[in-house]
Amino acid sequence: MQELLDVMRRLRAPGGCPWDQEQTHESLRPYLLEEAAEAADAVGTPELPGELGDVLLQVAFHSVIAEEEGTFDYAAVERTVVEKLVRRHPHVFAGTVVAGSDEVTRNWQAIKAAERGGKPRRAADRVPAGLGALAREAKAQGLAGTPEGSRDALSAQLAVAPDTAQGVAEVLAAAVAWARALGVDPELALRGHVQATLERLPDEVA
Repeated sequence: MQELLDVMRRLRAPGGCPWDQEQTHESLRPYLLEEAAEAADAVGTPELPGELGDVLLQVAFHSVIAEEEGTFDYAAVERTVVEKLVRRHPHVFAGTVVAGSDEVTRNWQAIKAAERGGKPRRAADRVPAGLGALAREAKAQGLAGTPEGSRDALSAQLAVAPDTAQGVAEVLAAAVAWARALGVDPELALRGHVQATLERLPDEVA
């Protein structure tokens, strides 16, 4: 990691790369989302190491920018996540006994709440805005306690939905509820479908 940080510092320094020197936390947001999505797509393929490297590059990029601003550095990033992992795994590091993964999850949520001082979080803050719309809808339905759907419920929603953006949104929400009932991640399902469609298209003629 130190070598990667040194490369980023060189790119950002006088005489380095003009493009890299111009970047800010805000300008890099689209790249962070894109690289994370490409890494997710690469799971199970030989491309995964390279895609994870691109995600790591974003961590280094933001860390070096923050280092220049004097707000934080990579050491703080690493220290924060290490401390979080130790704190949220008392069954590994503090002798807490758990019966299984369900109890681990409950403890994790309780520890997160304690870290916030018991203050509740707004629902909007619990679902990252950077997620795809289908993934956000699935999480929102879970938070709201929306019942899982069915093929029949989806058909019924389609039959009454107006031919408007709102109507389309209601049908998509019903499709997400159906996916939840099937144990299917709707975001990954549609991403896989899109990728398969793109691979069937002819190559661009130069």
